[in-house]
Amino acid sequence: MLGCVKSLLVPLLIHFFFTLFSGCHGGKILVFPMEGSHWVNMEVLLAKHMLHSCGHQLSVLRQSKSWFVQEHSPYYSSIHVKLVKKEAGSDLFGTAVRNVLEGRRIGPFAGALAQVVYNVRWTTFGEGHFSIAPSPISYVPVPGTGLTDDMGLLERTRNFLHYCLNLLQERWLILPIYNDLLHHHFPPGANIPDMQYAADLWLIRVDFVFEFPRPSMPNLVYIGGFQCHPARELPAELEAFMQSSGEAGVVLMSLGTFITALPKEVTEAIALSFAQLPQKVVWRFVGKRPSTLGNNTLLMQWMPQSDLLGHPKTRAFVAHGGTNGLYEAIYHGVPVLGLPLLFDQLDNVVRLEARGAARVLDAATLRAEGFLEALREILENPSYRLNMQKLSRLHQDQPMRPLDKAAFWVEYVIRHKGAPHLRTEAYIMPFYSYYSLDVAALLLSLPLLATGGFLMLFRTLICRKDLKTMKEEDTEREHKRSERKQ
Repeated sequence: MLGCVKSLLVPLLIHFFFTLFSGCHGGKILVFPMEGSHWVNMEVLLAKHMLHSCGHQLSVLRQSKSWFVQEHSPYYSSIHVKLVKKEAGSDLFGTAVRNVLEGRRIGPFAGALAQVVYNVRWTTFGEGHFSIAPSPISYVPVPGTGLTDDMGLLERTRNFLHYCLNLLQERWLILPIYNDLLHHHFPPGANIPDMQYAADLWLIRVDFVFEFPRPSMPNLVYIGGFQCHPARELPAELEAFMQSSGEAGVVLMSLGTFITALPKEVTEAIALSFAQLPQKVVWRFVGKRPSTLGNNTLLMQWMPQSDLLGHPKTRAFVAHGGTNGLYEAIYHGVPVLGLPLLFDQLDNVVRLEARGAARVLDAATLRAEGFLEALREILENPSYRLNMQKLSRLHQDQPMRPLDKAAFWVEYVIRHKGAPHLRTEAYIMPFYSYYSLDVAALLLSLPLLATGGFLMLFRTLICRKDLKTMKEEDTEREHKRSERKQ
């Protein structure tokens, strides 16, 4: 998978707001977007909210063969760039999925090696907090582990080993790929970590209703679920299909923007399971129609996912675990059956599973019987829906909508020409100072020096005493010899 990902690293992993300032009220904002669903939700912030309507000038860097970023838009102007020698095609992610699933069949360690890059949460390491906030691995799960924040000794050992693996991958495999780009387009000595640390603000697509509690930083703004909205009216034919499900309701399935289909044997197993349900099924599917598909399943190349999740007939959501889809499921209170494939998807669905709102299956070993059993449990056990509805209420009970919060803080940086007061000095500290190793060395050296001094003094006193004793013995022997001579 590494070979597949190399060509994507630059457009996928760099995602910064570079804010340029002018004398007018509106700011000039240069956006470096990622593709697919990442651009879909970014466009919500840029084009459909106050960043455009308040008079800001938006410029978007766009690859010539971009899948989603439109060349012409009433909201922004496009700047064409070519960042990689070979621009990525949509078949890349299908190949990546096959490689990852094959790795999982070999064993857990091989599967871990195949998750080379986590692209959703901003940084080369993976989850953005690990680059810019304290991350005690005693209770903060490392990206790719599938662990929760409740870890015993073996889980903490596994978490530590994954942390070391991720660190080695970032330092030896990922960051060197940027060297040529940095050499040609940035000042000497520029590197990705320092550029990340220099950011005034981080818009983190996280809500702690979903994420495990962990340390943060003042320049992290949490906007998880900012793209969510109430369900809108469906097209007439799709609405008729939803209503035809009766009391049984409808199951939705989507693998997101990048992944259109699973390997054939997995697809056939899922289709066979769907055919045995009393519910209707809406499945976003591109490719050859499965031979085991039932009459209750509607295949669509594209579907209004958020609107379907908010429909009263929807009972469950079969998803790959991307953050967009999961936050929409949380927003609308729909329980999830997770089939994680790439990047942070396993960690995402594990978080929902830990809260009793989802179940997780391994697509690498998926069988029709296991898939059907898990889906029926979600549909028939009311605790999954009740738990997800509780998360939905918590997620929506906020003083400010995440979208408004994101727009406010971007404009805050523009108004004040940055926000250096929110950045910590920890970024420029050497590691031995950050972890207080120098302080520990000093404190340990004091008792050692004191002990050493005491031992030297004691040894000196003992030596003096021994010398005095030896002199007295010599004097006594001399006195005895003198007496014998007389």
